[in-house]
Amino acid sequence: MLYDTVIHNGLIVTSSEILPTSTYIGIKDGKISKISNTPLDGDKVINCNGAHVTPGGIDPHVHLEEPKSIYSDTFQHATKIAIRGGTTTVISFSLQNDQDNEENSSIIQDTFEYLENARGNCYCDYGFHLIVRNPTTPLIKSLPKLVELGLTSCKVYTTYDSMKLTDHQILTIMLESRKLGITQMIHAENSDIIQFLNEKLESKNLLDPYYHAVSRPNEAEDEATYRVIQLSKIINIPLLIVHMSSKIALDHVQNAQNESLPIFAETCPQYLFLTNNLMKTCHNHSHHHQIKDSFQGAKYICSPPLRDTQQDLESVWKSLINGTITIFASDHAPSNYDDLKGKKLGLGDYKKIPNGLSGVETRLPLLWSHGVSNQRISPIKFVQLTSTNVAKLYGLDGIKGDVKVGYDADLVIWHNEDELNYELKNEDLGHEFDYTAFEGIKIKNWPKITIIRGEVVYKNDEILVEKGYGNFLKRGKSNMTGELRELNPILS
Repeated sequence: MLYDTVIHNGLIVTSSEILPTSTYIGIKDGKISKISNTPLDGDKVINCNGAHVTPGGIDPHVHLEEPKSIYSDTFQHATKIAIRGGTTTVISFSLQNDQDNEENSSIIQDTFEYLENARGNCYCDYGFHLIVRNPTTPLIKSLPKLVELGLTSCKVYTTYDSMKLTDHQILTIMLESRKLGITQMIHAENSDIIQFLNEKLESKNLLDPYYHAVSRPNEAEDEATYRVIQLSKIINIPLLIVHMSSKIALDHVQNAQNESLPIFAETCPQYLFLTNNLMKTCHNHSHHHQIKDSFQGAKYICSPPLRDTQQDLESVWKSLINGTITIFASDHAPSNYDDLKGKKLGLGDYKKIPNGLSGVETRLPLLWSHGVSNQRISPIKFVQLTSTNVAKLYGLDGIKGDVKVGYDADLVIWHNEDELNYELKNEDLGHEFDYTAFEGIKIKNWPKITIIRGEVVYKNDEILVEKGYGNFLKRGKSNMTGELRELNPILS
């Protein structure tokens, strides 16, 4: 048989094993058609020269073109830089309109608008989660239609005035998610703690960027994490807590997992690599006139905030290594620094600084460089965190997330180990933003070739497809949660 493309002489990393360089992958009609230990013939043949080959990354946490948002990227730009960094699928958000009420919900119409905005503008494949900010009766009645459209995951918040739900509202949406098989996601920080500390800081005119971290202490994530786990137990629903950053919060997840509860954790690069010393240094030096721009701490504002010490970072690494953390996402939510519509919107008041960092391009290279290259995690663990577990959790298993016959031929061919070794600079990146929070971090590997559905879309620092190549993914239900306990009869 003549395949469209044959890949050989690579260390093929699947979710369970590393196949030797004698392995051949035959690609036909965008799918992995054959994996063989004997040579295959193809119209195109790619020699990997002994380098690792992994499934394309799936980034399930990117903020793109959300209405009234100053921290959202565009579909076109984000998906273009995603493939430079080895990500072949992104999952963005369809945000419930803040005008929804008990009479009407525009969520179906709004979702179609998101789909239309993305269609023809994406370089990689894409899907959507739902964000619920008010579980009204019309919204609840719309959920089956959204599942039918392929939105089989839902995010809620315990913080931000325009987004936060009460415990009663969280239980309401959890119950409907459980009935429909929707993957439930939650941003867990205690809103009252944050509001209380914001008021105290403002009363003392402590409004430099550094105080963003002071206003959102570990205890805010600790309390909210424990609370939402308890709420999930009332409904007996699997729960993914997103962008986890602190040991005490992750300990709650590990304890729940030890009780065989289906509680999952996501973390992001910023919680492995950055501490709030980056903000503190700008703050302290500004009082001694040692730096010209004391506002530079704003570059590192995200929520949850960067934590205090290297030990905090090590605790997240430990949770990543021991399996407490299930998936590794970017929480891509960028804005420019030197821009009065970007980070400098918050000049004089940290509460007005747009939250978030650019991360969809650097997510995989950072984890490979400091996880795999530094031998902290295996290549198999890398694949599980960045692709396989994501696919299983978000209803893409069997299509994406692994190197198996019948799966989409989404693949990343890396450089050989020891071929690259440099400190990251913003000018190295393909994004259009004026800084990267990961400036100066050592890069030891980067994708050499990115393949989506059998097509080479990126090679040697060049994008080889046009926008619109990316397809919308109508996702199914999660198959990562196993058999759930029976729903309490009073809730059915």
